[in-house]
Amino acid sequence: MMGEPVIIKICGIKTYDLLDAVIEAGADMVGFMHFQRSPRHVSIEDLAGLISAARGQVQSCVVLVNPDNSCVAEVAALGPDWIQLHGPETPHRVAAIRAEAGVEIMKALPIGSAEDVAHIAAFTEVADRILVDAKPPKHADRPGGLGERFDWSLLKALDPSVPFMLSGGLTPDNAAEAIAAVQPFGVDVSSGVETAPGVKNKKLIEAFIRNARAAG
Repeated sequence: MMGEPVIIKICGIKTYDLLDAVIEAGADMVGFMHFQRSPRHVSIEDLAGLISAARGQVQSCVVLVNPDNSCVAEVAALGPDWIQLHGPETPHRVAAIRAEAGVEIMKALPIGSAEDVAHIAAFTEVADRILVDAKPPKHADRPGGLGERFDWSLLKALDPSVPFMLSGGLTPDNAAEAIAAVQPFGVDVSSGVETAPGVKNKKLIEAFIRNARAAG
């Protein structure tokens, strides 16, 4: 693993201005949320333009939560590089979506216990990449770590041959520490580069990427 640059994904981008900032700062991937309940939600119309603008400059990833087949088809037709599944999708469902979409699939898996880490193995064959995230609080109205980090030492139990991206509570201040401690294939940040829910900050994005690059 050492020597390979860490893949950096900035998630929850909604505007062209911020997309440009993320590209200029040198991110590898940009994530767009297509999920009504998220403060980072982007409509299908806006997604089409953002994916086009990203093409050839940075890999685009559309985040969906338990999507139905028509939603998958609609998003896949826009030609993103990745679709990220961030809901309670089963391995069987992930495999079906990958077959139908014809797009690389990233599966986000919430980690709160050793049991959750053991559950990752069921997805390694059906997804192109695994993203580990903090388990949402019990009464959360949407999935994702919601800015919380989890106990990274749980990941020591993971098969070292499984490349994964790390998410959940990452910030410019702990990016380097996270990369050193966990040695992930990549890191994914959303709320850690925001000043309010859904409000990204250019300086925080630049600091996150700079610190992650220095560590990687």
